[in-house]
Amino acid sequence: QETDGLGCTRVLQKSSSAIFSRKRSSKSRYNPPYRFILKKISFPVEKAERPNSLSVPAAGESGLWTTRGEAEVKLRMGDSGLSAEPPVTIHQVFTSAVKRFGDYTALSWKDGQQLKRLNYREYYQTCRTAAKSFLKLGLERCHGVGILGFNSAEWFISDIGAILAGGFAVGIYTTNSPEACQYVAENCKANIIVVENHKQLQKILQVEDQLPHLKAIVQYKDALKEKRPNLYSWAEFMELGQNEPDAPLDAIISSQKPNQCCTLIYTSGTTGQPKGVMLSHDNLMWTALSTISHVRLADATVSQEVVVSYLPLSHIAAQMVDMWITMRVGGLTHFAQPDALKGSLVNTMKEVRPTAFMGVPRVWEKMQERMKAVGAKSSAVRRKVAAWAKDVGLHNNMTSLSYQIAKKLVFKKVRKALGLDRCTKCYTGAAPITKDTLEFFLSLDIPLYELYGMSESSGPHTISIPEAFKLTSCGVALPGCKTKLHNPDEDGVGEICFWGRHVFMGYLNMPEKTEEALDSEGWLHSGDLGKQDQNGFLFITGRIKELIITAGGENIPPVPIEDAVKEAVPLISNAMLIGDKRKFLSMLLTIKVSPEASGEPEDEMTPEAIEFCRRLGSKATRVSEITGSQDRAVYAAIQEGINRVNEKSASNAQRIQKWTVLGRDFSITSGELGPTMKLKRPEALKIYKEEIEEFYKEVATPLTPNDPLPK
Repeated sequence: QETDGLGCTRVLQKSSSAIFSRKRSSKSRYNPPYRFILKKISFPVEKAERPNSLSVPAAGESGLWTTRGEAEVKLRMGDSGLSAEPPVTIHQVFTSAVKRFGDYTALSWKDGQQLKRLNYREYYQTCRTAAKSFLKLGLERCHGVGILGFNSAEWFISDIGAILAGGFAVGIYTTNSPEACQYVAENCKANIIVVENHKQLQKILQVEDQLPHLKAIVQYKDALKEKRPNLYSWAEFMELGQNEPDAPLDAIISSQKPNQCCTLIYTSGTTGQPKGVMLSHDNLMWTALSTISHVRLADATVSQEVVVSYLPLSHIAAQMVDMWITMRVGGLTHFAQPDALKGSLVNTMKEVRPTAFMGVPRVWEKMQERMKAVGAKSSAVRRKVAAWAKDVGLHNNMTSLSYQIAKKLVFKKVRKALGLDRCTKCYTGAAPITKDTLEFFLSLDIPLYELYGMSESSGPHTISIPEAFKLTSCGVALPGCKTKLHNPDEDGVGEICFWGRHVFMGYLNMPEKTEEALDSEGWLHSGDLGKQDQNGFLFITGRIKELIITAGGENIPPVPIEDAVKEAVPLISNAMLIGDKRKFLSMLLTIKVSPEASGEPEDEMTPEAIEFCRRLGSKATRVSEITGSQDRAVYAAIQEGINRVNEKSASNAQRIQKWTVLGRDFSITSGELGPTMKLKRPEALKIYKEEIEEFYKEVATPLTPNDPLPK
């Protein structure tokens, strides 16, 4: 009798019929990791086949990938350096953190006006109790624990508790519809779903009858409004495991292996149903280690890193920064308020003063808009000083007297106002950021270090650092990771491919999709287009699936054109280029609305946008005032900006022929933006189908039959 890596017992029965058999799919292409050396067995053996209880990895010919939740994969170990580091499980890293940083604060949050904390020792013990509670509720091996709610200590504890108990931690986006929640929960065979509040609970209750694996629901915030069977408050849930013995949990923990799945990250589903990205213990723990080495984070014993958790934890970027990297260095994670993106984030930042901060581009853009709005109200002298300082900052004259004066007069005050006065590492990622925003913050002596990666690479693949920084580049590959450009063109632009121990195990139960993502050698194909310079700096130039191929066969990457329009017309918040299989390019435009706008976009424009209109002679303060009357001054300014962009286009096919201003901005709730504020093009194409078709209506001419127009 022996126990496999998931705590499942298999029995090698000593009899003449030897070992039970398991049929393998004809699609399987793998070398099994378990080998029985039959000549050493002293009893008669007719044949040696697998018992049904044995996990059979379907891991391709090389064993590098699988689509089965219970399987193992071959790790992409290197011969030296970080790629040769011994693999470890999450539990091993956590217990090491407890030994080294036991009394250091691990998690903190505001409960009303009261600051609450958990140190590493308390954090670990609470996760163990949660794991025992999950087991008591019937969590089965390789079944999911769905977590649906805003970032909190309970979110972390549920995630790690699920992993320790041998299940899969599965974040569900808070913006998901009940149907989208049902898809994820059913796909991962969720036994338990942890929800934040009554609102999120209702989504699960609506689809409860379509979740055959579901055994319990736990609500971690607010009192339960109703009593139902198998519905628990957080206190009731934690009470379940309080007095459970340690031995069963310890047996499960000790049987876990680094090359087994522990977490599922579901893609946003913009190109079909969401895919469950299987990440192993080694994927998460090694990626955290490599990132720490690359960006040179210190252990808490030297200087404790502090981060603010506010980005969706169902996304790998937030998990990697807020949970795993922080755990490895003994850092402190402070949870922002649920209304962080409605305006409270800056207040939290000023209170907590993080040492590192990760912002998606839209967060940095909102900060930029807010600062410009404040600047517009400043006195003429203040504006001149600020403009001079920004010019010094942009040219980065670090040793000059001018820089030292600018730093004292402006830069320190700006950092303090943003809560970034202790922050030496400001990152941006998860979506493209404009050069204008990068230059704006650089002019304030706040370089934004771009990082690039995907769920399938456990988060980061390349990161800019102070010693390796180029504007508009997303840096160089992490130690132990390799980049390859597939099918490069004459300009050196090709599909970006990854190799390293950060590459995922496969998509859960999706062999065809997995084979699309991973080639026969195990390289991960990103679907992004890019190029590298001679020093290994990576530049993203577009996305294969986003490439617009016009009716004339011209391949056009939309992002550079969209960025150019936003830069030419500062009034514009979002620009979306249209033209796939069409005769010419057109564009949907939205106007900047109030920085506090979150959820449903507001009608009132930002102070910066209002000021822009004033300079044109327009009195508009709301988007509806511009679109309702097709404000002549504003529309003329937009056309002039587009003309300037068109003048720089590489060919006539890349010129924008038609455009329209939409009545509201894009948002997560209305469906055009994903959880990390990335544009969901397929969704936007559906939402604005009528407006787009209007661009391409054939204009009637005197030669057209039944011509309705006068000659």
